[in-house]
Amino acid sequence: MIDFEWYRSFVFIYRHNSVSEAAKSRFMTQPAMSQHLASLEAEIGEPLFVRTARKMIPTERGKLLYTEVAPLVEALEQLSADLKTSSQPSLKWIKIGSAPEFYQEKILPLLPKFGTCSISYFGTAEELLGILEEDKADIIITSKKFLKPGVEYEKLWEEELAIIAPAHWEVPDAVSLKAKERWLTEQTWIAYGPELPIIRRLWRERFKKRPMLSTPYIIPNLHMILRLVTSGAGLSVVPTYLLDTAKEGEVQVVYADLSVRNELFFAYKSKHKYIPEIQQIKKVIREHI
Repeated sequence: MIDFEWYRSFVFIYRHNSVSEAAKSRFMTQPAMSQHLASLEAEIGEPLFVRTARKMIPTERGKLLYTEVAPLVEALEQLSADLKTSSQPSLKWIKIGSAPEFYQEKILPLLPKFGTCSISYFGTAEELLGILEEDKADIIITSKKFLKPGVEYEKLWEEELAIIAPAHWEVPDAVSLKAKERWLTEQTWIAYGPELPIIRRLWRERFKKRPMLSTPYIIPNLHMILRLVTSGAGLSVVPTYLLDTAKEGEVQVVYADLSVRNELFFAYKSKHKYIPEIQQIKKVIREHI
């Protein structure tokens, strides 16, 4: 008789393309995970994966089994979570983490719609992941995906990163990419951090190199950067959603064709995936963003 846990292990291996990573996600030992797969393959009578040095590649039989089994496994996990939460007091407090600028612009106005109390944490992507792993946050919104056991990600949104300048600056109508880079390189810049994290993201995608810029101002706060740009201090790269509340005539987007897209994700621990309050928060944020 096939054990249901064999199916669960098979689904995790399929998603991670790795026995070791699947074992970490299920909080199992690698030998135990391998035994589940071996038992399932023996019961079915043919291999479900082709083993390579780097990853597990599903066979055609494995692909077919996954399409049949994955929805059933997810449904049973959802049922188990519902039964568990229905027998416990409702979770009344949700701990949510985000970059402070995104939180202020997009999350703060939605707090009354969450239907729960909340505790908020702010930080960089690395700091937010640490908060999540320590269970100081139930859900975070992050711009980076770190492969960690027991942590899942869902794409939330794509923000646009654009170069901005003071509105009164005269920007040359450069046609070629090289001419635009030349003019931009000659200007003064305001950076979010010493490694120019946001500027570097745009520069590498558009110019295929690291930026070599004059950056006399390092300010780890996008709202303050926007304010300094409007005062005429220099250029910077910021998410365009910040410009929605900027006063007209204070700032301009420079060379809009150089803008890039940046993905944002929900991240949470697998064990919290079906908590109703977390599902509600994700739903509200998606509807309003």
